[in-house]
Amino acid sequence: MDSFSTGSSGSGSPQISTDEFMDQMKVQLAQAYAQEFLETVRGKCFEKCITKPGSSLSGSESSCISRCVDRYIEATGIVGRALLNSR
Repeated sequence: MDSFSTGSSGSGSPQISTDEFMDQMKVQLAQAYAQEFLETVRGKCFEKCITKPGSSLSGSESSCISRCVDRYIEATGIVGRALLNSR
């Protein structure tokens, strides 16, 4: 029986409360968002900063990636705050 099934007590009540379900959904959405964010940043920053792929990063490539990731994090924060403030 999964966590969304009803119990066999005959009452038909769910095994988890609505609050617990919402908390689980929030965690899953946050994990999915974080994974998508990392994949986007990885792809964009790699494309922009790594001009000659090799066995290690040059100093300039490392700096570029660091700045690129910082900008994405900052931009995401700005957009997130703007969305929250527009409600």
